[in-house]
Amino acid sequence: MVKTRLVGIAFCWVLATSGWAATSSPSLIATPPQPKWSELTVQQKIILAPLSDDWDSLEYYRQKKWLTIVARFPAMTPEEQRRIQEQMQEWGKLTPEDRQLARENFKTANQLPSKKKQELKQKWEEYSNLPESEKEKLKQQAASKPAPRPGRPAASPNIPAPSAALPSADAAHAADAPTVAADTSKP
Repeated sequence: MVKTRLVGIAFCWVLATSGWAATSSPSLIATPPQPKWSELTVQQKIILAPLSDDWDSLEYYRQKKWLTIVARFPAMTPEEQRRIQEQMQEWGKLTPEDRQLARENFKTANQLPSKKKQELKQKWEEYSNLPESEKEKLKQQAASKPAPRPGRPAASPNIPAPSAALPSADAAHAADAPTVAADTSKP
């Protein structure tokens, strides 16, 4: 009996220290492989068309999230469908570096206290209502200033974070945590 327990403990120790039990991500354990692009149905391909070039390189858990959206897509309002499609298209246009920055921005914004989130949402709505010429002017101003890295304060507290970074957070939301919220306001 004692010998059996010792063998079992030794076996567990060998597994734990040999790397067999180690994985690079918990999502690898939790999410099984998803269908390749060529294995998707015609309806899935139509809905996910903006992600076609990247589909096979997406992590399984991201593919699973998008397939969940596809399953709900027919029941969505036309406005929700349009919004999801636009988010996929915008995400597809981002470089891998921009996508990572968008994910970091989303994670940082998601950790803000609710009061700060409300302030951010109000600023975004104000920005969204600006004329295109004013938006372009602000984008040019933001491009000329170095943007602070997500989660780190700006070099000077008097320099606001560029408003051009705000759409990235929405783009990250579209790819990392796709949901159809009751809020159908424009991103």
